[in-house]
Amino acid sequence: MAHVSVTIAGRPYRMACAEGDEARLTDLAAKVDARIVEMRGSFGEIGDQRLTVMAAVTFADETAEAKAKVASLEAELARGRAGAEEARAALETARDRVERVAASLNQGVRTED
Repeated sequence: MAHVSVTIAGRPYRMACAEGDEARLTDLAAKVDARIVEMRGSFGEIGDQRLTVMAAVTFADETAEAKAKVASLEAELARGRAGAEEARAALETARDRVERVAASLNQGVRTED
């Protein structure tokens, strides 16, 4: 297990993470810190704990919106795949009909010879 030191809202934290995830954890902590700094600029000094909770709720809201968007896109993709399957089936049916007509026409040409 790896460890990283990060600073959020002016406070240092030592955090554990999986080997190789140090840069990701550092980046995520920097984003949380930046959000708190941004909110502090908007709301002033309303308390570190309150700012931290507000940042967490904001991230949770963004995550929920992203998950809803992913679900919507997955449903759209599933509909597209179903439509593609229907189109493939229709093309196969049309191909079979064309082959039958061509065979029939070829048979008719041979009988006239």
